[in-house]
Amino acid sequence: MDEKKEKQINKWTLALGIALMPPIWAVLSPYIGVSCGAVALICAGLYVTNGNKRCDAFKIAVGFLLGDIWALIAVRLMAALSLNPDAELYCTLFFMGGLAVLIGESFPKYIFTPAWLCGWAIGLTIMGPLEVSAIGTLPVQIGAAMLAGVLYVGVGVDAFQKFLIKKLSK
Repeated sequence: MDEKKEKQINKWTLALGIALMPPIWAVLSPYIGVSCGAVALICAGLYVTNGNKRCDAFKIAVGFLLGDIWALIAVRLMAALSLNPDAELYCTLFFMGGLAVLIGESFPKYIFTPAWLCGWAIGLTIMGPLEVSAIGTLPVQIGAAMLAGVLYVGVGVDAFQKFLIKKLSK
């Protein structure tokens, strides 16, 4: 198969996979109690940016989940502190960001540090503006969307596309 035809097949099969699978998650996620379903798309984006490496899916998922937990800890910590809000934010980001990198980079076989930091930012974006008492099940919902992003959208679309390419390349 020539290079031009291969690029066209890759483009169209990816377009079909993206058009088909993420909207299914978007429609179904509220029915399973996940109000932040779009998080899955962000997480899938990081998976794809890492080269669609299935061998890294576990450590990317772990990184996202650690980021989710890290965000909850940060929000609770900042709520408990009684400093200037800017000082609280700076100190929390300084210490927790540095610690996340030190831990993540100490266990690269199990943790994808960029996913931890990205997951932390996602969690802070969603939970940060809320009172701690209003957070409720958001960390669980965020975690579910993160896993859906890596495993269903990321790995799933990649597998679907490879399946289609194999069928169309015969």
